[in-house]
Amino acid sequence: MMRWGDCFCWIFAYFFSSSYLILLFQFQQLRKELEKRFPGMLKIDGEGTPTSTGWFEVTVDGKLVHSKKNGDGFVDKEAKLQKIVLAIEVALRK
Repeated sequence: MMRWGDCFCWIFAYFFSSSYLILLFQFQQLRKELEKRFPGMLKIDGEGTPTSTGWFEVTVDGKLVHSKKNGDGFVDKEAKLQKIVLAIEVALRK
């Protein structure tokens, strides 16, 4: 859960793959970057399931904002990160 004033939102990332360690690294990098941009305001949870493949999903406040499975790929470009950051900022304004 994230708090900024009286605003809250959840960030949850699913990472499923036979390349579990690669996706875990991607998740950790995303977590680190978001915590740097929103210090002390984040609650980020992740779940990995090595038996499923190809997923890296990011949900902010219950809304899917990034999906590797649906064509977004990894969060490896600033534009992809900005999409997630914007979703966090919008959720905080509610």
